[in-house]
Amino acid sequence: MTNPATPLDEPPHSLADQRALIDGYLDYYRDTLIRKLEGLSEQELRSSQLPSGWTPLQLVKHLTYVEFRWLVWGFQGEPMSEERAWGDRGPEDRWYVADDEPVAAVLAEHRQQCIRSREIAANIPAERRASLGGRFSTQEQAPTLGWILFHVFQEYARHVGHLDVSRELADGAVGE
Repeated sequence: MTNPATPLDEPPHSLADQRALIDGYLDYYRDTLIRKLEGLSEQELRSSQLPSGWTPLQLVKHLTYVEFRWLVWGFQGEPMSEERAWGDRGPEDRWYVADDEPVAAVLAEHRQQCIRSREIAANIPAERRASLGGRFSTQEQAPTLGWILFHVFQEYARHVGHLDVSRELADGAVGE
């Protein structure tokens, strides 16, 4: 794994704009996820330290599909099958990463989905509701973009915490 140019910092303490705060923290956790993988061998990326059995690469794949499901299928309303929206699931009902799927490809897919998610949400007011026709069929079901972004943010925060534990068990690394 290569080092990113410069790790992102948390948004400044003085930031009061709620949308900028959510966007800033979401990018911070996207960056933190990838930084926490640095230094792990391919074997460590593909094996689990946790009783749940999740591997670090499966966590990346899961968060890629969280972004896809909520921003593309959800907010944009892109029609697709639920199978496509939820992604490949393995025998243990976890996000599947094939043994021959290159680590670089999993990370590139995540990076591209994050770029697409940012593009979808750019310059859209937080109060705008998700489009109908994809994940949501009625206006009552359709959450606001602000709700979606906050939901995606909390998914990252939770799973980066899982990765903290996994990483500490793998090689003793703690913190950012």
